[in-house]
Amino acid sequence: MLATDPTTQSNYWEITTTHVHFDWDIDWTKRIISGSATHTLTSKIDSPAEVIFDTQFLDIKSVEVNGVPAQYTLREPHEVMGSALAVSLDASHNLKTGDGVSVTLAYNTTEKCTAIGWLEKELANGRKKVSFSVFPMPTGTYMLTLLVEARHSSECPDGQIYARSLSPLQDTPSVKITYSANVRSTLPALCSALRVSPPSESIHDGKKIGEKVVEYKYNQPIAIPSYLIALASGNLVYKPFDPLPGKSWKTGAWAEPETIDASYWEFHKDTAHYVEVAENLITPYEFGVYDVLVLPPSFPYGGMASLLAGDRSLVGVVAHEASHSWFGNNVTTADSGHFWLNEGRNSFAVLKDEAGLTQGLTGFTTYLERILQGELRGSAEREFSYIIGRKALTDALKQHESKPKYQRLVIPYTFGEDPDEAYSRVPYEKGSNFLLYLERQLGGLQVMLPYLKDYVNTFRGQSIRTEEWQKHLFKYFSENGGKEKLDILNKIDFKTWLHGEGLDLPAVVEYDTSLAQKAYDLAKAWNDSRSTPPSDLRFSQSDLKDFSSNQIVVFLETLQSLSPGLPGSHLRLMSKTYSSFNTTGNAEIRSRWYGLVLQSEEKDVAQEFTEQAAKWIVGTEKGSTGLKGRMKFCRPGFKSIHKVDSDLAIKYFESNKQYFHPIAAKLISKDLGLNK
Repeated sequence: MLATDPTTQSNYWEITTTHVHFDWDIDWTKRIISGSATHTLTSKIDSPAEVIFDTQFLDIKSVEVNGVPAQYTLREPHEVMGSALAVSLDASHNLKTGDGVSVTLAYNTTEKCTAIGWLEKELANGRKKVSFSVFPMPTGTYMLTLLVEARHSSECPDGQIYARSLSPLQDTPSVKITYSANVRSTLPALCSALRVSPPSESIHDGKKIGEKVVEYKYNQPIAIPSYLIALASGNLVYKPFDPLPGKSWKTGAWAEPETIDASYWEFHKDTAHYVEVAENLITPYEFGVYDVLVLPPSFPYGGMASLLAGDRSLVGVVAHEASHSWFGNNVTTADSGHFWLNEGRNSFAVLKDEAGLTQGLTGFTTYLERILQGELRGSAEREFSYIIGRKALTDALKQHESKPKYQRLVIPYTFGEDPDEAYSRVPYEKGSNFLLYLERQLGGLQVMLPYLKDYVNTFRGQSIRTEEWQKHLFKYFSENGGKEKLDILNKIDFKTWLHGEGLDLPAVVEYDTSLAQKAYDLAKAWNDSRSTPPSDLRFSQSDLKDFSSNQIVVFLETLQSLSPGLPGSHLRLMSKTYSSFNTTGNAEIRSRWYGLVLQSEEKDVAQEFTEQAAKWIVGTEKGSTGLKGRMKFCRPGFKSIHKVDSDLAIKYFESNKQYFHPIAAKLISKDLGLNK
């Protein structure tokens, strides 16, 4: 039986897009994108009656087949998947298996298109009259990998289905396409592709930004899934990073003029080295350019804006996004049910620096990310990242107790089920722990790295499912390990790892705790002091003097795990002693701090921090670095506030709702019970 993607209404198994050319005009006054998408398709059967595209909230103007007007039907919308656009292919086309056909779809976007966020000037860092417009960014960070993917970031789920509200597409990762684009705008425009013209260093082709229209041309010659098609436009400038000797690919940063220098400083030291180490371990980097785009803080997926900490303490996420260039962008999951293949593997990353392309096999991406960190910073740093991730995994598994199938690595979605409902850290952390477990069982990194290289070479450019990965795993080790390795694999409980549910991993996975020990020790000291009056305690700010940002995160997460939690009197003392927790610009620390105090069993204590936390999220506190639009921070933050003071949470959200990206606003509304 043919396995198909349950989140698409397209008939991609009958006739498939191989290339799309976008011709777009960005209208900043009307806030629409108008133009066309010309699909080059190949028939997989004889005489297909129609070709069906996914759309959502698009205004379809006309359709042509091979340059001739054609009949089409925009079907009734599905709540999750949108409206199927069926284009008739009459008998005169006489298509046979392998034949090609061209379909041009003229359309406008609308205000309901969830892929598109038009940001008010107050949300742009420069507070200019002109502002960012952000479209489906494949990686979940504010990173745009200009060659191969725009999203995304570590939080934008692969297999996400928002691209269909940017353009009519066969919107499934089972289909990989090349694309080209001509984009006309009065502001610089970027795509997840190679720029053809004008040169990146020529800001707006030398014309006045905000007034003169410039046509930007892009080409993406490597086939990618639709969720990696991205467009960003705004008051952007470019600054290249120093090239590495002997490397043909280039790296650099795009940002608003007000943040370009800070962005350059934050990322220039490590970005190229992450890509270099990854290609030395796996296969050569294929996309030609690895640029980072620093977006405004309202962007919903994890990214570069959130990483401008000023001390490079958060730049390690670049390792994750770079890892997607291999797992996700190159080898891609065939549908959302196998998302772990993208993200879990990226966690295997090289551990040489701290924390490309973003999206893809989540478990694999996280796995590679942590290998990269180990290569650059040492094996203890790699293990430390697993410790940090384990708390996120525990929280995610608890989050899905009411719907345990979302605790699985392989999720059996029903047709039309919303993959956003299942999105969590499970595929990243459970997936990468599974690969770490396999690594240790099979003999270590020296065994796994050659396997990863063969895996990428075997499935390069393809979209696969877990069954194909598992079959290849056994085949590889039967040829490169014989009976000994096969005996090991046959003893592993693949069924429970892949399809099991519950609040823990199927097997014990231990980590090197050397970097976490000081955090554990300080947390123990606070826990042991719970019966001592605060006035008799001698904690001080110097306790954290030699702590890294990640060690502070582990300290706070360890305290969050205590049952019962610390007394309210001790939380008040901690707030005064470690006052930087209330003001730090490091969102990873700030979010954990609020997570700790807002879960206090003494409601009056938790209440003291609700408004402070709300102002931090919406960006109205004194000295604020802006709205915390990244869903990693705003969604848990609002949920925690809501548990303490529902009215206050709703008040702050409703009065600032317009500043959040449409995707984030939709999900926060649901979290707060506003979408009944």
